[in-house]
Amino acid sequence: MFTETSLPFFARGRAFSTRARGIIAQYNARRRAKVPRTRLHSAERAPVARFAGRGFPRRISNDETVYQDLRAFVDDLRNVGELHDITAPVDPRLEVTEIADRCVKRAHAAPALLFHHVKGSPYPLLINAFASERRMARALGVAELDDLSVKVQRLVSLTQPGSLMDKLGALLKHGGMAALFPRTVGSAPCQDVVLDQDAVDLTTLPVLTCWPQDGGPYVTLPLVFTKDPRSGAQNVGMYRMQVFDKRTTGMHWQRHKHGREHQEASSADARMPVAVCIGADPATVYAGSAPLPAGFDEMLLAGFLRGKSVPMVRCKTVDLKVPAEAEFVLEGYVDNAELRREGPFGDHTGVYSLADDYPVFHVTCLTRRRDPIYWTTIVGRPPMEDAWLGKATERLFLPLLRQLISEIVDYDFPVEGVFQNLVIVSIRKRYPGHAKKVMYGLWGLGHMMMLTRNIVVVDDDVDVHDTSAVAWVTLNNVDAGRDLVLAPGPVDALDHAAPLPMLGTKLGVDATRKTPAEGYAREWPPDIVMSAEVKQAVSGRWQEFGLGAYVSP
Repeated sequence: MFTETSLPFFARGRAFSTRARGIIAQYNARRRAKVPRTRLHSAERAPVARFAGRGFPRRISNDETVYQDLRAFVDDLRNVGELHDITAPVDPRLEVTEIADRCVKRAHAAPALLFHHVKGSPYPLLINAFASERRMARALGVAELDDLSVKVQRLVSLTQPGSLMDKLGALLKHGGMAALFPRTVGSAPCQDVVLDQDAVDLTTLPVLTCWPQDGGPYVTLPLVFTKDPRSGAQNVGMYRMQVFDKRTTGMHWQRHKHGREHQEASSADARMPVAVCIGADPATVYAGSAPLPAGFDEMLLAGFLRGKSVPMVRCKTVDLKVPAEAEFVLEGYVDNAELRREGPFGDHTGVYSLADDYPVFHVTCLTRRRDPIYWTTIVGRPPMEDAWLGKATERLFLPLLRQLISEIVDYDFPVEGVFQNLVIVSIRKRYPGHAKKVMYGLWGLGHMMMLTRNIVVVDDDVDVHDTSAVAWVTLNNVDAGRDLVLAPGPVDALDHAAPLPMLGTKLGVDATRKTPAEGYAREWPPDIVMSAEVKQAVSGRWQEFGLGAYVSP
């Protein structure tokens, strides 16, 4: 991974504390070590257990945990020492952010936080639940995030190459995937309490005002359900929602988001039904953030990660289905003719996204569990909680990416690049210009890669997760006149460096070894590497040298 000092043209300023750098460095070091570990076997059957009170059965074993709902996840985190209960009163305006931010950046072992007394609200607030590799992996039922690649690879190996949509569709035919489609239930805990429009008051929720210049309080971890008016297929996405008053919020979906596409497909004077869930099981919440192609059901991805289907229930007042075990559900509509100024918002880029006009969500009904937990997150200068959501996506999609571009060995989205500014890719280079072919292939892959501003391609013997190794080969192998590709095209709406909104120039860097066919007329110099025999001999005598206290053999 890069840090802000790795490459001058990727410099990002002093975005990280020393301790924060250490957290990310430890993560990368563990991955480079390639220490053998126990793999999870999702096919193994685990005993069925029930939690006290109303709920659906879930499977539990020593090797794998499937969380039926958020409170099961919370209970498990508490049992393994990964949750800290805070009973002292706390202010949802700025104070929660400062506490959570310190825990993410300054302490490698900091737990998730459950605030029981948030000023102005009767509901407890959960934050930092995904804010470590350990918890992110636990949330998705694996021992380490790399295990997600192994889990997907077992299915991908059964299918033939094709488009991403073809690949995902083919997976459904193997390994009992058809049983993982969402299923409809008649009643659900998320509808234990039903409040009609007159009784709805969003200001009673512990919604955070995260940063000093934010335009107001924001719901930051919502699952926003919409329906394609043409096909009737549901989509779920995750879009920030500024709370304007008791019954209205902003809906920050951008032009390339499916929710926005559904709105534009509706008639100009129509009210588009929308349902928003706050606080589902962790796999379902993660699935709502995943960059899936149009037409692929995020709830099916959640079922795959859970190892069982997601129970869905029909909303009370809109024609949509939502996860039955959610904590809160907001039902309502977006009026296609109505826009309202939304923002600013302290965003995951580390700077404020500016105020602009966005659709307005009107809440006409609120349903909830009897004792709901409000689950939220904050974003800002990395590393923060969303870094681990991004790392999970990186590992989950690697096998699919390899199938589509077979020469790819591995890739890394550095946390410092906020998952749209930089990806490092290693390839098995076979012909002149191969690195450039991979760059253009990645930019053409749709939602996951099309907005990536910088792509660095290295040879397959370079560990893309090793910051020092990537910086070394890039700074040594690149000639600016030969190895840089400038590609005008769409960029992320939050890219403040672009000269125009959502339109800028992307950079590709070919850091591979060059051949005569690529204009390199000399012999490429070999790397300096000690012989295996000498390394083995020195390791065998390491104790003789008395250096064990300083350096491991």
